[in-house]
Amino acid sequence: MPEERKRKRIRERLELQLPVRVKCRETTDLQWTEITRLIDVTPFGAGFTLKRPVEKGRLLHMTIPMPRQLRVFDHVEDQYRVWALVRYVKSIAPPDKAAQFEVGVAFIGKRAPRSYEENPAKRYEIGALSAESLSGLEEWQELESAGSDKRKLTRHNIPVDMLIETLGDTGGVEKSEYTVTENISAKGAAIYTTLDLPIGCFIRLSSEQYKVTVYAAIRGSSMGPSGVPRIHVEFVDREWPL
Repeated sequence: MPEERKRKRIRERLELQLPVRVKCRETTDLQWTEITRLIDVTPFGAGFTLKRPVEKGRLLHMTIPMPRQLRVFDHVEDQYRVWALVRYVKSIAPPDKAAQFEVGVAFIGKRAPRSYEENPAKRYEIGALSAESLSGLEEWQELESAGSDKRKLTRHNIPVDMLIETLGDTGGVEKSEYTVTENISAKGAAIYTTLDLPIGCFIRLSSEQYKVTVYAAIRGSSMGPSGVPRIHVEFVDREWPL
């Protein structure tokens, strides 16, 4: 078999519905684990579904009973424990159903970068010359804070009604609050809240006014002009329909 044909075949995604344990650390103090099944897999990545939101650029730790011929390391272990970079996220649940997300990841190796231990909410991307290696991570180059004055999208200073919900370890609602936005764009918002929400965690946002629900990652927090605290969020599964 020609070498080029062999390399092409090993890169093709195999439809192996293997069980997988996915662990996500949203912040230094908040993490969750979900058991799901793979949709497909290659030695360099996999696709699966989750009930919890994640975002492109986050790191996940996965434990899979991977066939040994598909592994890059730990060939004698029962379970393949590998770090993975989220490359694709899409919300696939109807509005009236429980949340579900289709996720695609690239395997990046046996260990996470040192910077991840310092800040698990940090995002990464794969270098242009490392698309098929288990290394070569670069820190996300886009602005980390949705509250930055350097953002490109125009914020509209309008009060949109908003229900904030935090999600527990099993995906159920832990805390909620009705509030309004200070400003909003297609990709993010500043929202007044009295909830103690750490930077990096994911929340669910719903608006009766717009008849829409989105998931968001908290990028920062600040005090509003009137002395009311606010959070700065970036929408992770879809844009806001302004």
